Amino acid sequence: MRIELASAPGNPERPNEDWVSTALPASGQGGSLVLLDGVTPPQGDDGCVHSVPWFTARLGGALAELSGSRRDLTLAEILAESIRRTADAHRATCDLSHVRTPQATVVLARWDEHRVEYLVLSDSALLLEAPDGTVRPVLDDRLDRLPPGALASEAIVDTQFRNQEGGFFTAAADPGAASRAVTGETPRTEVRALAALTDGAGRWTEMFHEGDWTAALGLLRKAGPQGLVDRVRELENADTDRAYLRRSKTHDDATAVYAEF
Repeated sequence: MRIELASAPGNPERPNEDWVSTALPASGQGGSLVLLDGVTPPQGDDGCVHSVPWFTARLGGALAELSGSRRDLTLAEILAESIRRTADAHRATCDLSHVRTPQATVVLARWDEHRVEYLVLSDSALLLEAPDGTVRPVLDDRLDRLPPGALASEAIVDTQFRNQEGGFFTAAADPGAASRAVTGETPRTEVRALAALTDGAGRWTEMFHEGDWTAALGLLRKAGPQGLVDRVRELENADTDRAYLRRSKTHDDATAVYAEF
């Protein structure tokens, strides 16, 4: 099995808030993938004494452990328990009711000889490639369905849409958010490869429109995750008139993982 991953901070002077892990058991009959994109709070205002990388490392570690050790749990149950564990780790020192309490987007995938299970929460992406080359993106598109102009104000997003009915959900301090994730499974024989991308890496398709998700997975196969991240950085640097970036930050943390069965 081929597994490759790459991750790059948006700013080399700031810690990377993405987190990624893959695991293959000694039996060789299954594996798992965890990808998180930490949400950066404005001016550090999140009611928490811990950093976002602290949060993603705690949450990611719990997800990686439970994905491998608790095959009796669904991925949504694993996410709920991982959120609960992480919240308990800083409940005594931090205001977990704060709307900007540390949080992250989530991609989970787990496979064995029979099936591939998956979970996506918020705006990271999972790509599933069939043996005939067809690529199916698994996306949580709630952010895209917000009212026009809603994202122009962080205050409006926080009060009206973040982890709210009619808005979008992230993995923060409420285990109930796990029930909002996009989940499913498919027979293992119907998946030739899979890939997961944080939105910083997904810019190649979603922001710069260099190719659709099928083309993105083809680039991952040919150039590897580092090749995709490097291409995103080239596109960001070339967009000096901000025709594509517009109000977005020039560089975002970018992480991609590719797994070929």
